[in-house]
Amino acid sequence: MTDYFTVTRTLRAPRSLVFEAITKPEHFAVWFGTAAVEVPQESLTMDVRPGGAFRAVMLLPDGNRIDWSGEYQVVDPPSHLAMTLSDQPGDDRGLPVLFDLEEIDEGTRLTISQDRSDFSDEQVAATIAGYNAFVDDIERVLAKLQSV
Repeated sequence: MTDYFTVTRTLRAPRSLVFEAITKPEHFAVWFGTAAVEVPQESLTMDVRPGGAFRAVMLLPDGNRIDWSGEYQVVDPPSHLAMTLSDQPGDDRGLPVLFDLEEIDEGTRLTISQDRSDFSDEQVAATIAGYNAFVDDIERVLAKLQSV
């Protein structure tokens, strides 16, 4: 049985707009890097369909980089996206990451779930902190999209 950890937040935006923020490269590059890390638009490959490839490069403030890869497994707009994600392209198929978007009175409940795999408790805590930073920046993307 797969053991997932989750991050759940309420976003004050329609579910279709949240799904767009998650799946459009021009928005993804903003939130995936967060305010501290650059994700160059030209490094992104986002073929958002079942079997489609995902690739991104994170340029870290210390000069290092992380190469990400994955594959979209389920794309069911605007309610669900399932993909694999790895920071070891070529060596690792990646772990399942699920994005579930539920329409609620306040907007959209976004739940991000990831397979714990062999992560230590410290790695889980760091990944949860990273996902929370992602969602903080998704909120900023949504605020800009809604002000247009």
